Amino acid sequence: MSDGEATVTRVKRAYEQFLSGVNPPEGTVRSLVQESWVRSRSRGVADAPDVTSGAMSDSDFSEYRAAHRLAQVRPLITSLMLDDIADAGVVVALTDRRGRLLWVDGDRSTRGKAAKINFVEGTLWSEDQVGTNAPGLALNLDRGVQIIGPEHYASPVQTWNCAAAPVHDPTTGEVIGAIDVTGGDAAAAPFALAAVRSVVAAVERELRSVAVDLSPAAVLAGSLASRLTVLAGEPAWQAPGRAKHVLSPRHAEILLLLHLNPDGLSTDRLADLLSDDDLGAVTVRAEISRLRREVGDVLASRPYRLTGDVTSDVTDVRDSIAAGNLRTAVSTLGRGGLLADSLAPGISDAFDEVREDLRSAVFASRDVTALQAWASSPHGHDDFQAWTALHRSLPSGHPDAAIAAGRVRLLNRRFGI
Repeated sequence: MSDGEATVTRVKRAYEQFLSGVNPPEGTVRSLVQESWVRSRSRGVADAPDVTSGAMSDSDFSEYRAAHRLAQVRPLITSLMLDDIADAGVVVALTDRRGRLLWVDGDRSTRGKAAKINFVEGTLWSEDQVGTNAPGLALNLDRGVQIIGPEHYASPVQTWNCAAAPVHDPTTGEVIGAIDVTGGDAAAAPFALAAVRSVVAAVERELRSVAVDLSPAAVLAGSLASRLTVLAGEPAWQAPGRAKHVLSPRHAEILLLLHLNPDGLSTDRLADLLSDDDLGAVTVRAEISRLRREVGDVLASRPYRLTGDVTSDVTDVRDSIAAGNLRTAVSTLGRGGLLADSLAPGISDAFDEVREDLRSAVFASRDVTALQAWASSPHGHDDFQAWTALHRSLPSGHPDAAIAAGRVRLLNRRFGI
């Protein structure tokens, strides 16, 4: 029998003794666990506790957790924990300060198993409600805690292991919730609690950096969306209230593809859109990780998608087309910037779509000034149909009519149209 198995057996016997009214011998069970058992028994915690006590309606719960402070840092937690341990047979849970599970993330199989013990979003896992468990005890004691199998008070939970630590408001020091890892052997390993504590430290630093500033300038900045520019100059990302950050072409491609696909992209689909070659999932995850370090935690996972409001000069072009501001659309598109330079299939397709939409709108508008703008742009330079339509649309004697006629003759000679 291994040391781990011996410990589990010893604790299980101590638990059975405790339930029979006999206090286990000193040292058999950790003091924090036995003290929690005593509190659980004195509070009348049931062996199969009702974790739905005080349940909210679906709409109230959605609104409540969306407004919770941990919603701001959930992408960071995903980046630091879930992306790396999603296949380790664990779930990552975020709670409020009462122990209500706000989010439970992880692979579908483990979440399904956790649901059988009602470890699901919206349920209450405080020590008062469930007895000894890591998130409830971490909140009660205001410290990181790891609970192994039979150390849990409720017997249905004793096949699980968990490690949790409280998260504090960096300004007031108040506990606002907890981060928990629950699952099989991985959650029982010594590194599990160390990993949770490390993530909590990063979360508290991030909360400090985005602490609420109610000055008029900050309120105004907070009302703005993040901005992605790829059509002129170097690609750049600018978050509200922060300096513009110049992007590498690859990172700009990733951000633009996610921006243009707001429902999100799987790892494999993102890889396909980025390269005709066999771009592996590991490479994509590595780029996403580097991108998060550069621009902050603006990407959620499973599927990958942008969080918060984002605008871009590409959508500016589309909006101008929809509004009929075609000369503005031609000017904003310019040469095409990253869209023209990129070899990524998804970016090339987006470029083709934008150009074709704009060209079609110009021809349909019968707006001579828009047609002139298109024909004079890099995209209309060799557009025989555009120069022909412009020549026919300009009145005789117009100074540009001769130029249009000459361009039609040139294109006819050059391409034999």
